[in-house]
Amino acid sequence: MGTTKTEHFTERQSEIAVITKAMGHPARVAIIDLLLKVNACIGNDILEKIPLAQPTISQHLKVLKDANLIKGTIEGNTVCYCINESTFELLSKYFGNIASNVIHQDCC
Repeated sequence: MGTTKTEHFTERQSEIAVITKAMGHPARVAIIDLLLKVNACIGNDILEKIPLAQPTISQHLKVLKDANLIKGTIEGNTVCYCINESTFELLSKYFGNIASNVIHQDCC
């Protein structure tokens, strides 16, 4: 395998790649969907809604948090998670730009 040459890409391109890679697992998409649905900060409720073991959920939450897709705050003995709005604004602009450019293309 070759090495990646990240210096050839902009900071924005690298950021989008990290974010979209984090969204590349159905369990993480399910967690994001749940957080969007409840529109609140939730902790242990995630374990009740997503049919995976606690360590597995914790690992998925870590990946989402490392990609800045979610935020976590400590409340007592638990961590409360919610959507990181600024990251989704970035994604919305990025994919909105793609969608508007694709619509106006005349390609094979």
